[in-house]
Amino acid sequence: MIPVTCFEGQKVAVLGLGRSGLATARALQAGGAVPILWDDSLEARAKAEAAGFICTDLTRNGAFEGVAALIVSPGIAHLYPEPNRAIANAMAAGVPVDNDIGLFFRSYATKDWDGFDTLPRVIAVTGSNGKSTTTALIHHILEVAGRPTQMAGNIGRGVLDMDPGIDGEIVVLELSSYQTDLARALTPDIAVFTNLSPDHLDRHGGMGGYFAAKRRLFAEGGPDRAVIGVDEAEGRYLANQMAEGPQDDRVIRISSGQKLEGFGWSVFARKGFLSEWRKGRQVASIDLRSVSGLPGAHNHQNACAAYAAIRGLGIGPRVIEQAFHSFAGLPHRSQLVGEKAGVRFVNDSKATNVDSAAKALQAFAAIRWIAGGLGKEGGIKGLLPHLGAVRKAYLIGHSARDFALELGDTPHEICETMAQAVARAAAEAEPGDVVLLAPAAASFDQYPNFEIRGDDFTARVQALLAE
Repeated sequence: MIPVTCFEGQKVAVLGLGRSGLATARALQAGGAVPILWDDSLEARAKAEAAGFICTDLTRNGAFEGVAALIVSPGIAHLYPEPNRAIANAMAAGVPVDNDIGLFFRSYATKDWDGFDTLPRVIAVTGSNGKSTTTALIHHILEVAGRPTQMAGNIGRGVLDMDPGIDGEIVVLELSSYQTDLARALTPDIAVFTNLSPDHLDRHGGMGGYFAAKRRLFAEGGPDRAVIGVDEAEGRYLANQMAEGPQDDRVIRISSGQKLEGFGWSVFARKGFLSEWRKGRQVASIDLRSVSGLPGAHNHQNACAAYAAIRGLGIGPRVIEQAFHSFAGLPHRSQLVGEKAGVRFVNDSKATNVDSAAKALQAFAAIRWIAGGLGKEGGIKGLLPHLGAVRKAYLIGHSARDFALELGDTPHEICETMAQAVARAAAEAEPGDVVLLAPAAASFDQYPNFEIRGDDFTARVQALLAE
């Protein structure tokens, strides 16, 4: 645990008692604060009270008298589509609102660091797609390189649940827009922006607000080095804002598909090869085609981002290449579940929007595509240019019929359930085909989250493989 010492002797309210909320309460208590907690869920409050915490209804009038700050869990809206009532009360009373990410950046450095030979550093990763894979890949490379490292944030454990920093440690954080938007302190040593595509727009009041939330990771104090994907206009804008000129190597531009040779430092992937360029010449190259844990152009972009962040620490290309080959990938993200009779089964349940599904569809040559769920605004019209490899779509969930109307000439079948979709796709698949779960939709119509949806797909495939 990382104690939060900046509120010693003061009352601090904590709203939302999931993983990050309870970790925050414990960290505040360890630092000498008096946490008062609230969650709309009776079950969550009972769990907190059983752990010895005080629960107080933060939605009532006068709840914030004598309270020094309100710490909010990331899933709770603080501005759009409308502020949670407790947050509105805090803001009306002038009480500062923060989250556990802000507390981490205020609390991680301690006086113990004065005796370290090498100060700990923080790499923070944000973006629309690929940030979990990029974060896990950076962490994996550091482990292979023998560096002390911890991973937390939107992946793994809560940031305040981590152990206090040690000599030479590197913390790797995955940060969502919900987390960067509200944090009052954001000071990573290396900040990574993978890409941007429409998502969570209701929570941020539109695309501009969504990008602004991501951009805060680079604006609040500024990282020593910025790794920025420039395949979208927003990334090019951000890189331009951060750099003093094209040769400023504090900014490492990355791309999947573009040659970036005219900059001080760049990393890009084309035709399956990763290239690093510095000051007008190529200094390293890695063949990504045989890296089984990183299939497809979208994963090659993740590889570029992780490579650039690690090179920013001074670790050599050969160590990174070795670590690429031992990286197993993450569950639900282009995860190879198994193969039978020449047919591969791939779980990309995390492909919950059009952009991430498009990347998954471009990674394979002959696809039996399982899609559907709770469709997002705009449907799947944006996928039409990427359906050339789809031999047939098997549609499930609430939006199955809506998706069917948008598929044009692509063969499809409405299957309703995962069980039926897996069975039909497997029965019709031929050697060389890939049965791909890439839903392009949220899971909440049939599953609590995308992980359980992916687990259902995996379990049904494994049952087929065992026959």
